[in-house]
Amino acid sequence: MSKTSAKPTIFVTRRWPDAAEAALKQYFNPTFNDSDVPLSAAQIAEGFASHDALAPTVSDQITADIIAAGAAGSGRLIANFGVGVNHIDLDAAASAGLAVSNTPGVLTDATADLALTLMLMVSRRAGEGERELRAGEWHGWRPTHLMGRSLSGKTLGIIGMGRIGKAVAHRAALGFGMKIIFYNRSKVTDIADYEAKQIDDFDVLCAQSDFLSLHCAASADTFHILNEDRLQRMQNHAYVINTARGDVIDEAALVRALHSGNIGGAGLDVFQGEPDIHPDILTAPNTVLLPHLGSATVETRTAMGLKVVENARAFFAGERLIDPVV
Repeated sequence: MSKTSAKPTIFVTRRWPDAAEAALKQYFNPTFNDSDVPLSAAQIAEGFASHDALAPTVSDQITADIIAAGAAGSGRLIANFGVGVNHIDLDAAASAGLAVSNTPGVLTDATADLALTLMLMVSRRAGEGERELRAGEWHGWRPTHLMGRSLSGKTLGIIGMGRIGKAVAHRAALGFGMKIIFYNRSKVTDIADYEAKQIDDFDVLCAQSDFLSLHCAASADTFHILNEDRLQRMQNHAYVINTARGDVIDEAALVRALHSGNIGGAGLDVFQGEPDIHPDILTAPNTVLLPHLGSATVETRTAMGLKVVENARAFFAGERLIDPVV
């Protein structure tokens, strides 16, 4: 660990892009995890207890015990590096009187771009093709080799029409001429530049989609929202795309659907229990698997760090959080 001096203190669980770390040092006294390897729960608890704020990431499980340790010590703020907060015990934070912030908005475009990347890769069998070529197993062009499916004219079903869902729909509709249907708990009325139909019945959405892309937050309500029954309702050529959180898909059911040919394939950037991956997913056919790269651009990760800085500055200045969660 390395530490600078004075000002409010922040315990940072992983390394950030250089520009974001420089901004943090300008206003705070941060302690960085120089090794950039996952910290244990005990290390995070100790760090939070001895600092005014904790800046965790999605890979850190911020449990009630960690929160209690922080609250009993110096901890006052959990400034999350990321939008999703399902890794933080929000009830425990509220009970302890700790504030929680996140970083919405700045990662919309990068995550939407990656969702389209997964759609193209799995439908055009790009992952299979690259693996074949690198293994020296490609023996030249032929008319029936690795034939995939086009995005153009297909129906894209979106689960969760928030910022990222809308950004994916915009790209798909205007860039590829896809038909957009979506499921969202609240009524969506602010779509004007492309046609999109809100469908109230999730089962119907699954049955009608050629591509099904998940963009809902992970919560108790959305846990395994795409389950065995809904996977069974999908067309056998349809693809599942997930850049949301691993918890929203029943991974065992997804593996069965892939092996049985009930669906055409899956493009996944997130997994339940990551970085530990369900072993059957690694061997499932017709998949493209990425290591949680949704926001992984220099521009986006830097902007996320700057969002943490902005929220922490507001909090320690006695102002309202810019992006409050608790």
